[in-house]
Amino acid sequence: MFFLILISSIVAYLLGSVSSSYLLGRTLAGVDIRNHGSGNAGATNTLRILGWRIAVFVLFIDILKGVFAIAFAHLITGGNEVALAFAGFFAIVGHNWPVYFGFRGGKGVATTIGVLLTLYAAPALYAGLIAIALLLLFRYVSVASLTFVALTPIFQWIMHGNAAVILISFAIAIMTFIRHRTNIARLRSGQEHRLFSRTS
Repeated sequence: MFFLILISSIVAYLLGSVSSSYLLGRTLAGVDIRNHGSGNAGATNTLRILGWRIAVFVLFIDILKGVFAIAFAHLITGGNEVALAFAGFFAIVGHNWPVYFGFRGGKGVATTIGVLLTLYAAPALYAGLIAIALLLLFRYVSVASLTFVALTPIFQWIMHGNAAVILISFAIAIMTFIRHRTNIARLRSGQEHRLFSRTS
């Protein structure tokens, strides 16, 4: 089983490393999204720089990366929950530090959504609803993202989820907070950008 977990984790990382914002930005607009706006290769920066049509595709593809990574792990391990949790984690690592693109990726939120909803849908859904409410109220994507990853493992624990899944979810939350450290600094200083604001 260790070998299968290793294989599924490697495949998940390679799948996560496919940067949809970079590829679509290059193909459809002739720009490297990482050289514009926040420099982040993700859906939010794509929205600000390239518009909502391309951003929707980026969001959808990045979510599916997490889903497909776990689906592959399920296929080759018969649904081993440890394998699924590691596959989800490494899909996000791939998005954040993609091997194909000089390890310059995004912050992993969309892929995290796909991973957490696939691993344990109900806790992620409850956390997601709270995050969406905060996004609608305050229009801070970072606040919604951090709320989602922080609450999901807590709800998983309350609902007696698998220990490996809970631990991986906490690890994902820590990684997400680290990736959002500049956003956290801007929130504290009152300079964080709101969704649909003109500034990048």
